Amino acid sequence: MKIAREGIPFAAAGVFLAGICWAGVWLLASTPVDAGSAAAGSAGSGFGQVALHIAAWTFSILAVFVLWFFRDPEPSTPTDDQVVVAPGQGKVISIEDVEETDFIAGASKKISIFLSVFDVHVQRSPVTGTVEYKVYRPGAYAVAWADKASEDNEQSSLGIAAEHGRVLVKQIAGLVARRIITDPAEGDMVTRGRRFGLIRFGSRVDLFLPAHWELLCEVGDRVTVGSTPMARMRAEGA
Repeated sequence: MKIAREGIPFAAAGVFLAGICWAGVWLLASTPVDAGSAAAGSAGSGFGQVALHIAAWTFSILAVFVLWFFRDPEPSTPTDDQVVVAPGQGKVISIEDVEETDFIAGASKKISIFLSVFDVHVQRSPVTGTVEYKVYRPGAYAVAWADKASEDNEQSSLGIAAEHGRVLVKQIAGLVARRIITDPAEGDMVTRGRRFGLIRFGSRVDLFLPAHWELLCEVGDRVTVGSTPMARMRAEGA
Protein backbone atom coordinates (compact mmCIF):
# COMPACT_ATOMS: atom_id res chain seq x y z
CA MET A 1 0.00 0.00 0.00
CA LYS A 2 1.38 3.38 -1.01
CA ILE A 3 1.56 5.96 1.79
CA ALA A 4 1.50 9.73 1.28
CA ARG A 5 4.88 11.12 2.28
CA GLU A 6 3.27 13.61 4.69
CA GLY A 7 2.13 10.72 6.89
CA ILE A 8 5.53 9.10 7.34
CA PRO A 9 6.73 11.34 10.24
CA PHE A 10 3.49 10.70 12.16
CA ALA A 11 3.69 6.95 11.61
CA ALA A 12 7.39 6.91 12.53
CA ALA A 13 6.64 8.72 15.79
CA GLY A 14 3.96 6.17 16.65
CA VAL A 15 6.28 3.25 15.87
CA PHE A 16 9.09 4.80 17.92
CA LEU A 17 6.90 5.39 20.98
CA ALA A 18 5.35 1.93 20.70
CA GLY A 19 8.86 0.42 20.50
CA ILE A 20 9.92 2.19 23.69
CA CYS A 21 6.83 0.94 25.52
CA TRP A 22 7.21 -2.65 24.30
CA ALA A 23 10.88 -2.57 25.35
CA GLY A 24 9.76 -1.45 28.81
CA VAL A 25 7.26 -4.30 28.99
CA TRP A 26 9.99 -6.80 28.07
CA LEU A 27 12.44 -5.36 30.63
CA LEU A 28 9.91 -5.50 33.45
CA ALA A 29 8.96 -9.06 32.57
CA SER A 30 12.58 -10.26 32.36
CA THR A 31 14.04 -8.46 35.39
CA PRO A 32 14.49 -10.87 38.34
CA VAL A 33 13.03 -9.78 41.68
CA ASP A 34 14.64 -10.99 44.94
CA ALA A 35 12.41 -12.58 47.58
CA GLY A 36 12.84 -9.77 50.11
CA SER A 37 11.52 -7.05 47.86
CA ALA A 38 9.05 -9.16 45.91
CA ALA A 39 6.06 -8.48 48.16
CA ALA A 40 6.71 -4.77 48.44
CA GLY A 41 7.36 -4.30 44.74
CA SER A 42 4.76 -6.60 43.27
CA ALA A 43 1.92 -4.06 43.36
CA GLY A 44 4.00 -1.31 41.77
CA SER A 45 5.53 -3.64 39.24
CA GLY A 46 2.14 -5.02 38.27
CA PHE A 47 0.70 -1.52 37.79
CA GLY A 48 3.74 -0.51 35.73
CA GLN A 49 3.37 -3.52 33.44
CA VAL A 50 -0.33 -2.83 32.88
CA ALA A 51 0.35 0.86 32.14
CA LEU A 52 3.15 0.00 29.71
CA HIS A 53 0.98 -2.61 27.98
CA ILE A 54 -1.81 -0.07 27.52
CA ALA A 55 0.61 2.56 26.21
CA ALA A 56 2.33 0.06 23.89
CA TRP A 57 -0.94 -1.10 22.36
CA THR A 58 -2.23 2.49 22.10
CA PHE A 59 0.83 3.71 20.19
CA SER A 60 0.87 0.55 18.02
CA ILE A 61 -2.78 1.03 17.02
CA LEU A 62 -2.15 4.75 16.45
CA ALA A 63 0.78 3.99 14.12
CA VAL A 64 -1.34 1.54 12.10
CA PHE A 65 -4.22 4.05 11.92
CA VAL A 66 -1.90 6.82 10.70
CA LEU A 67 -0.48 4.56 7.97
CA TRP A 68 -4.02 3.66 6.92
CA PHE A 69 -5.22 7.28 7.09
CA PHE A 70 -2.41 8.51 4.83
CA ARG A 71 -2.93 5.75 2.25
CA ASP A 72 -2.56 6.92 -1.35
CA PRO A 73 -4.07 4.29 -3.67
CA GLU A 74 -3.50 4.53 -7.42
CA PRO A 75 -6.67 5.71 -9.20
CA SER A 76 -8.40 4.02 -12.11
CA THR A 77 -8.68 7.12 -14.30
CA PRO A 78 -11.26 6.85 -17.15
CA THR A 79 -9.80 6.55 -20.65
CA ASP A 80 -12.12 9.25 -22.00
CA ASP A 81 -10.04 12.42 -21.61
CA GLN A 82 -13.16 14.61 -21.67
CA VAL A 83 -14.31 13.18 -18.34
CA VAL A 84 -13.71 15.25 -15.20
CA VAL A 85 -12.72 13.01 -12.26
CA ALA A 86 -13.30 13.45 -8.54
CA PRO A 87 -10.62 15.66 -6.93
CA GLY A 88 -11.40 14.22 -3.50
CA GLN A 89 -12.76 11.02 -1.98
CA GLY A 90 -15.95 10.95 0.06
CA LYS A 91 -19.63 11.80 -0.26
CA VAL A 92 -21.19 14.41 -2.55
CA ILE A 93 -23.13 16.58 -0.10
CA SER A 94 -24.33 19.34 -2.43
CA ILE A 95 -24.51 20.45 -6.06
CA GLU A 96 -25.37 24.11 -6.65
CA ASP A 97 -25.62 26.66 -9.43
CA VAL A 98 -23.41 29.58 -8.40
CA GLU A 99 -21.59 32.62 -9.74
CA GLU A 100 -17.89 31.91 -9.24
CA THR A 101 -16.04 35.23 -9.27
CA ASP A 102 -12.44 34.33 -8.36
CA PHE A 103 -11.35 32.29 -11.38
CA ILE A 104 -14.14 31.01 -13.60
CA ALA A 105 -15.76 34.46 -13.53
CA GLY A 106 -19.25 33.36 -14.42
CA ALA A 107 -22.02 30.84 -14.01
CA SER A 108 -20.71 27.61 -12.52
CA LYS A 109 -21.68 24.27 -11.05
CA LYS A 110 -20.36 23.80 -7.51
CA ILE A 111 -19.93 20.20 -6.31
CA SER A 112 -19.05 19.72 -2.63
CA ILE A 113 -17.42 16.49 -1.40
CA PHE A 114 -17.19 15.75 2.32
CA LEU A 115 -14.16 13.70 3.44
CA SER A 116 -14.57 11.90 6.75
CA VAL A 117 -11.57 10.66 8.75
CA PHE A 118 -12.16 7.25 7.15
CA ASP A 119 -11.70 8.50 3.56
CA VAL A 120 -8.54 8.92 1.47
CA HIS A 121 -7.26 12.48 2.03
CA VAL A 122 -5.02 12.88 -1.01
CA GLN A 123 -6.41 15.20 -3.70
CA ARG A 124 -5.97 14.59 -7.42
CA SER A 125 -6.40 16.87 -10.40
CA PRO A 126 -9.88 16.63 -11.96
CA VAL A 127 -8.64 17.70 -15.40
CA THR A 128 -5.46 18.14 -17.41
CA GLY A 129 -4.39 21.73 -17.84
CA THR A 130 -2.29 24.67 -16.66
CA VAL A 131 -2.47 26.13 -13.15
CA GLU A 132 -3.38 29.80 -13.60
CA TYR A 133 -4.60 30.61 -10.10
CA LYS A 134 -3.43 29.59 -6.62
CA VAL A 135 -4.57 31.30 -3.42
CA TYR A 136 -4.33 30.24 0.23
CA ARG A 137 -6.68 31.81 2.76
CA PRO A 138 -6.58 31.26 6.54
CA GLY A 139 -9.87 30.91 8.35
CA ALA A 140 -11.99 29.03 10.85
CA TYR A 141 -12.19 25.27 11.52
CA ALA A 142 -15.94 24.64 11.56
CA VAL A 143 -17.38 21.25 10.65
CA ALA A 144 -16.65 20.68 6.97
CA TRP A 145 -20.19 19.68 5.98
CA ALA A 146 -21.65 23.02 7.12
CA ASP A 147 -22.76 25.36 4.33
CA LYS A 148 -20.59 28.23 5.59
CA ALA A 149 -17.43 26.07 5.60
CA SER A 150 -16.89 27.02 1.95
CA GLU A 151 -16.68 30.67 2.92
CA ASP A 152 -15.34 30.74 6.47
CA ASN A 153 -12.89 27.83 6.86
CA GLU A 154 -9.18 27.72 6.07
CA GLN A 155 -8.82 26.87 2.39
CA SER A 156 -6.54 26.66 -0.62
CA SER A 157 -7.86 27.32 -4.13
CA LEU A 158 -6.33 25.97 -7.33
CA GLY A 159 -7.55 27.22 -10.72
CA ILE A 160 -6.82 25.07 -13.79
CA ALA A 161 -7.26 26.12 -17.42
CA ALA A 162 -8.44 22.98 -19.25
CA GLU A 163 -9.24 22.28 -22.89
CA HIS A 164 -12.85 23.45 -22.81
CA GLY A 165 -12.91 25.85 -19.88
CA ARG A 166 -11.70 26.73 -16.42
CA VAL A 167 -11.95 24.54 -13.31
CA LEU A 168 -11.51 25.64 -9.70
CA VAL A 169 -10.78 23.23 -6.82
CA LYS A 170 -10.96 24.34 -3.18
CA GLN A 171 -9.33 22.29 -0.42
CA ILE A 172 -11.20 23.23 2.75
CA ALA A 173 -10.10 22.40 6.29
CA GLY A 174 -12.55 20.79 8.68
CA LEU A 175 -13.06 20.62 12.43
CA VAL A 176 -9.78 18.80 13.18
CA ALA A 177 -7.83 19.57 10.00
CA ARG A 178 -4.96 21.97 10.57
CA ARG A 179 -2.81 21.60 7.49
CA ILE A 180 -3.60 21.95 3.79
CA ILE A 181 -0.91 21.01 1.27
CA THR A 182 -1.17 22.19 -2.36
CA ASP A 183 1.82 21.14 -4.47
CA PRO A 184 1.59 22.91 -7.87
CA ALA A 185 2.59 26.51 -8.47
CA GLU A 186 1.08 28.94 -10.97
CA GLY A 187 2.29 28.04 -14.45
CA ASP A 188 2.65 24.30 -13.71
CA MET A 189 0.96 21.66 -15.82
CA VAL A 190 -1.27 19.19 -13.96
CA THR A 191 -2.51 15.87 -15.30
CA ARG A 192 -5.96 14.43 -14.69
CA GLY A 193 -5.82 11.82 -11.93
CA ARG A 194 -2.39 12.88 -10.64
CA ARG A 195 -1.93 14.01 -7.06
CA PHE A 196 -1.87 17.75 -6.38
CA GLY A 197 -2.29 17.95 -2.61
CA LEU A 198 -3.55 16.64 0.70
CA ILE A 199 -5.63 17.75 3.68
CA ARG A 200 -4.75 16.25 7.06
CA PHE A 201 -7.81 14.85 8.86
CA GLY A 202 -11.54 15.43 8.18
CA SER A 203 -12.14 17.99 5.45
CA ARG A 204 -14.00 19.03 2.30
CA VAL A 205 -13.26 19.60 -1.37
CA ASP A 206 -15.34 21.96 -3.54
CA LEU A 207 -15.19 21.60 -7.32
CA PHE A 208 -16.36 24.45 -9.57
CA LEU A 209 -17.06 23.71 -13.24
CA PRO A 210 -18.41 25.74 -16.19
CA ALA A 211 -22.22 25.69 -16.06
CA HIS A 212 -22.59 24.17 -19.54
CA TRP A 213 -20.59 21.01 -18.79
CA GLU A 214 -22.60 17.80 -18.40
CA LEU A 215 -22.86 16.56 -14.81
CA LEU A 216 -22.32 12.83 -14.20
CA CYS A 217 -22.85 12.73 -10.41
CA GLU A 218 -25.63 13.33 -7.90
CA VAL A 219 -25.97 14.37 -4.28
CA GLY A 220 -25.41 11.34 -2.05
CA ASP A 221 -22.93 9.63 -4.40
CA ARG A 222 -19.78 8.11 -2.89
CA VAL A 223 -16.84 9.12 -5.09
CA THR A 224 -13.29 7.78 -5.39
CA VAL A 225 -10.49 10.32 -5.84
CA GLY A 226 -9.00 10.39 -9.33
CA SER A 227 -11.42 7.71 -10.58
CA THR A 228 -15.12 8.60 -10.33
CA PRO A 229 -16.54 10.64 -13.27
CA MET A 230 -18.01 13.92 -12.03
CA ALA A 231 -18.77 15.69 -15.30
CA ARG A 232 -17.98 15.73 -19.00
CA MET A 233 -16.23 18.66 -20.65
CA ARG A 234 -17.76 20.17 -23.74
CA ALA A 235 -17.20 23.30 -25.76
CA GLU A 236 -19.59 26.15 -25.05
CA GLY A 237 -22.55 25.97 -27.40
CA ALA A 238 -21.88 22.35 -28.34
